[in-house]
Amino acid sequence: MSAVVAQTLHVFGLRSHVANNIFYFDEQIIVFPSGNHCVKYNMDQKWQKFIPGSEKSQGMLALSISPNRRYLAISETVQEKPAITIYELSSIPCRKRKVLNNFDFQVQKFISMAFSPDSKYLLAQTSPPESNLVYWLWEKQKVMAIVRIDTQNNPVYQVSFSPQDNTQVCVTGNGMFKLLRFAEGTLKQTNFQRGEPQNYLAHTWVADDKIVIGTDTGKLFLFESGDQRWETSIMVKEPTDGSKSLDVIQESESLIEFPPVSSPLPSYEQMVAASSHSQMSMPQVFAIAAYSKGFACSAGPGRVLLFEKMEEKDFYRESREIRIPVDPQSNDPSQPDKQDVLCLCFSPSEETLVASTSKNQLYSITMSLTEISKGEPAHFEYLMYPLHSAPITGLATCIRKPLIATCSLDRSIRLWNYETNTLELFKEYQEEAYSISLHPSGHFIVVGFADKLRLMNLLIDDIRSFKEYSVRGCGECSFSNGGHLFAAVNGNVIHVYTATSLENISSLKGHTGKIRSIVWNADDSKLISGGTDGAVYEWNLSTGKRETECVLKSCSYNCVTVSPDAKIIFAVGSDHTLKEIADSLILREISAFDVTYTAIVISHSGRMMFVGTSVGTIRAMKYPLPLQKEFNEYQAHAGPITKVSRALSPGTQSHTCLLRLFIPSTSQCLFSLLLLSCLFIHHSLNHHLLTMNILFV
Repeated sequence: MSAVVAQTLHVFGLRSHVANNIFYFDEQIIVFPSGNHCVKYNMDQKWQKFIPGSEKSQGMLALSISPNRRYLAISETVQEKPAITIYELSSIPCRKRKVLNNFDFQVQKFISMAFSPDSKYLLAQTSPPESNLVYWLWEKQKVMAIVRIDTQNNPVYQVSFSPQDNTQVCVTGNGMFKLLRFAEGTLKQTNFQRGEPQNYLAHTWVADDKIVIGTDTGKLFLFESGDQRWETSIMVKEPTDGSKSLDVIQESESLIEFPPVSSPLPSYEQMVAASSHSQMSMPQVFAIAAYSKGFACSAGPGRVLLFEKMEEKDFYRESREIRIPVDPQSNDPSQPDKQDVLCLCFSPSEETLVASTSKNQLYSITMSLTEISKGEPAHFEYLMYPLHSAPITGLATCIRKPLIATCSLDRSIRLWNYETNTLELFKEYQEEAYSISLHPSGHFIVVGFADKLRLMNLLIDDIRSFKEYSVRGCGECSFSNGGHLFAAVNGNVIHVYTATSLENISSLKGHTGKIRSIVWNADDSKLISGGTDGAVYEWNLSTGKRETECVLKSCSYNCVTVSPDAKIIFAVGSDHTLKEIADSLILREISAFDVTYTAIVISHSGRMMFVGTSVGTIRAMKYPLPLQKEFNEYQAHAGPITKVSRALSPGTQSHTCLLRLFIPSTSQCLFSLLLLSCLFIHHSLNHHLLTMNILFV
């Protein structure tokens, strides 16, 4: 029996709100979370390999790599239940070594983890209200000790082992700094907190018994065996004009609806929320990383400081400042002052420092460059390319070039190349963008902004508007297959324009609810639409009239597509089915099996279909559709897939799929002569595009 098999190819995005979200596997390879995957990225050769998350995962919460760099622990919520999966990083592909998911103690989620120095033990902290610290002999799935860390429901941010001692651990959080020692089957606290409680956001071990801790008020403390030895306050730097307070990740009100964001504890928002309003301008220390000369720490928005140990003293002095530079493509000069560094990591040789930020960006700097700065701040560079920092609202591909266009609530338009896996064009605007479509030639785009619909030229190094229309908040737009027409949705009306004279030639009215999806038939003689009013209409473009209609008020449609011969319309919506519609009649209803289908696309051959679901999976199935559960399912994201697109990739013999995640959201054969490119998108804290290879056998 034939089947459609997919293999992940590339991802554009980062889930920055996963605890401990970036680290080195070796000198060239870093690991970071994106979508429902952990990505192994070779910074020299630019390839990606993937460690998939669990099936039916609701998102990764925390990561940890073992000191010998052999194991990776991933904390997730799977079907409302917590789970920790430990992978063997050295195997190709990475294989599961252990899954910890049966617990004889109460736990909602694991929010921070750490491996022991010999990599045999795993420390895991649960979220409030339990707030248990669990000490595992993980290979045998044996709990060696468990202790409740906090009884006041205060958040715990980080747990760690002493770098030289399996029995000594550290826990920091809001109002707590605890050192504990494992002995005789119990974890006992060995230090006593003195002075005013602080909101301890991050810590690192700088020696066997010495720990540096940072707070939400910009203070750094050095503790030795639990006793304070040194304290300093990071000097406050005035932010750029126009950004006097920290811009927490909260998007403005939008015409686009996204599911609520589910963020792990500890999360950036909860760290900020735990700080008083007066402290919002203080240089909060969200990340600290130790290296041989001292340590690096985040020091407020857009800023990292290096501290070096003073000779023959237990004190540290500030030696260098590293800043996030202003992106020349950004129209916001205060951009660096609107993102905090959430995670820092040195390469094994300490030649490179990498950082992840609250705006879902990845940066790096060669440490030797900091020595050349001569008192002036050094500057990070993008580790790969600038990524979306807010939910992706629109996505499109074209038939003649290997391009993907995306627009986002971060007010940017980006053009990606899915053959070279690079960002080709990037431009920011004053308004949010809700929809985008690429001309088949790859030379033009039409974009629906909050205030206008804009037709734009794609130049070598710029995106330039040449025609504007007074269509506000256009949630869907699409060029015709021939490129001579384009359609734009304004609420329950479809406006059709000609791409030659740029005039409005028709306004299609009939929907009583919001139109969610439009698609052209192969010869562009008809346009199919589906909306929240339960109506699927087929419009004749020559007359501007409805040719067929199928109304089912009990269903709110999410997406429609049409077969290559234009005889059958496929529609998915809120009633958990996939419908085949022809001549105004529903021919078949195929069950979605307990999920909601949110997006759908059919291949150019009509033999393959790809469906996005409300739980972040992609279902690849053959056509004609089977009545039974005969499809391959791939867990691409931890939230609903919201967009799917296809393109014919020139000069290749593979099918390419692209997915977008909260960067949200965001997805390539033997025995196949078709070239198919599908793009799947999903909204979340992470904003990603994911490419996949499709095998049809």
